[in-house]
Amino acid sequence: MNKSYFENVKKNFGFGCMRLPMAGDEVDYVETKKMVDAFLEAGFNYFDTAHGYLNGKSEIALKECLTSRYPRETYILTNKLSSNHFTKTEDIRPLFESQLEACGVDYFDFYLMHAQDATIFEKYKSLRAYETALELLKEGKIKHLGISFHDKAAVLDRILTEYPQVEVVQIQLNYVDFEDASVEARKCLEVCRKYQKPAIVMEPVKGGSLVNLPDEAQKVFDELHGGSNASYAIRFAAGQEGVMMVFSGMGNMEMMNDNISYMKDFQPLNTQESEAVKKVCDIFRNLGAVSCTACRYCTEVCSKGISIPDLFACLNAKKIFNNWNTGYYYNQIHTKNGGKASDCIKCGRCEGICPQHLNIRELLETVAEEFEQ
Repeated sequence: MNKSYFENVKKNFGFGCMRLPMAGDEVDYVETKKMVDAFLEAGFNYFDTAHGYLNGKSEIALKECLTSRYPRETYILTNKLSSNHFTKTEDIRPLFESQLEACGVDYFDFYLMHAQDATIFEKYKSLRAYETALELLKEGKIKHLGISFHDKAAVLDRILTEYPQVEVVQIQLNYVDFEDASVEARKCLEVCRKYQKPAIVMEPVKGGSLVNLPDEAQKVFDELHGGSNASYAIRFAAGQEGVMMVFSGMGNMEMMNDNISYMKDFQPLNTQESEAVKKVCDIFRNLGAVSCTACRYCTEVCSKGISIPDLFACLNAKKIFNNWNTGYYYNQIHTKNGGKASDCIKCGRCEGICPQHLNIRELLETVAEEFEQ
C-alpha cells in the first residue's frame, strides 16, 4: 500500500473534534487548548472536524485553540462536505470558503465527501460535488480528497470504482461492528485494501458504548489487569491491516491522557487481549443494545426537537446497563421541555440521515412504551 501521499501525518492516532469539552452550550476553550497542546506535544498532529459538528462551533474552536496558535505545517486538518449544507452545485464553493474562514486556514490537508451511502452518493454525483472537490484539489485548497462512509461494502466498491481519484476512506470500525451484517466493517476495510486506499477509522469506541460496558463485559477486561476499556477498542482498530489512522472524539483531558498513554508507542492487541475482545463481542451480541453512536445527525433534521440519541441511551441504560435513574433522566433532563419519544410524527427524515441505518421511528415507539406508560 502506497502511503507516500500521507508522509506528513504523524503516528496513527487522531483528534476527533465532534465531542469537544463543553461549558454549557459553548466549547470550553481553556480545556480544549490544554488538550490540543498535550496532543501535539505527544507527537500527534491529525485533527478531524466537519461544518455541522457542535452546530458549527467545532470549526471555530479549532481556529481559537489550534490554527491561530500553531504554525500551519505543524498540524494536519481534515474537514468535510456535508450533504445537509448544500442543495445545488453553486452552494459548494461558498460553503467550502466559509469552512476555510471558520477554521482560520488557507487549505485543508484532507477534504472528505461526508457520510457517503447509496442515496447520498447519488446526490453528490448529480450535483457534481466530487468534480468540484477535484477542482479545489487542483487549486491547492485541498491536498487530498477522501470520503467518509456509512453503508455496505458493495456501495464502497462502487464509489471507488467510479471515483478512483479518492485517496483515503474513513470508515466506522470497532470490535463490535467488525462482523456486524448491518455495518460490514471488515468487508469495507477489505474493499479499501482492494483499491489500496488507506483507511481512517471513526467510532472506534462506538460513541462511548465500548467504554461504559455492562457488568458481564467489564469483568472480562478487569481480568486482564491492564489498560482502559478504550485502550482495547482503539488498539483493536489501529491494529487492522490497512488502517492508517484511528481517531477518537475526546471530551476532556482524562480521555486525552489515557489515549496518549497507549497510542504514543502503539502496540497491537496481544493474544490474551484479542481473546478478551472476542468474549466481550459475544456478550454484546446477546444483549441487543440499540447501536446508536450519538453522532446527532438525526437531531439536526428532527422537526419535533427530539433528542433521539439521548433517548436511545436511556433505553440502553435501562435494559442493558441496569441504570436505576434512567426514568429521571428521560423525564427531567432529556424531555422536560418537550421532545418526548411519543412526539415523533414518523416523517422518516432521521432514518434517511442515520449512519447506522437504525429503524428510529420503531425504536422511538419502544422508548415511549418503556418510559411514558
